[in-house]
Amino acid sequence: MATIEECRDALEKFSDTMRGAQGDARDAAALDRSVSCYITDLDVCFAGRMTGGRIVVDETFPGAPPRKAQIRLTLAGDDLLALVGGELNFAKAWGAGRVKLEAGLMDLFRLRKLL
Repeated sequence: MATIEECRDALEKFSDTMRGAQGDARDAAALDRSVSCYITDLDVCFAGRMTGGRIVVDETFPGAPPRKAQIRLTLAGDDLLALVGGELNFAKAWGAGRVKLEAGLMDLFRLRKLL
């Protein structure tokens, strides 16, 4: 089972990957939105902002997100590590119900370029 520190590191690694995005993915990474990532098996939520091509985690909360972010990701810690490590395909994980991504319709269209 992934730890809170491993999940935070995975989010940082994903953020670094976003910063180096090119083309359409770069446009998607340039969104300025509030973000939350709820890790179900650890019952912890990372909250912050996607801005400047990065995800900046400002706070970590016990339990579910205390407020509704514009982009919300919900998954198990091991799945987060596998997604960021390239071992788990986002579309397959989403289709199987292992990953939940919630955002406005236009944001979802843009975010798909990152995934």
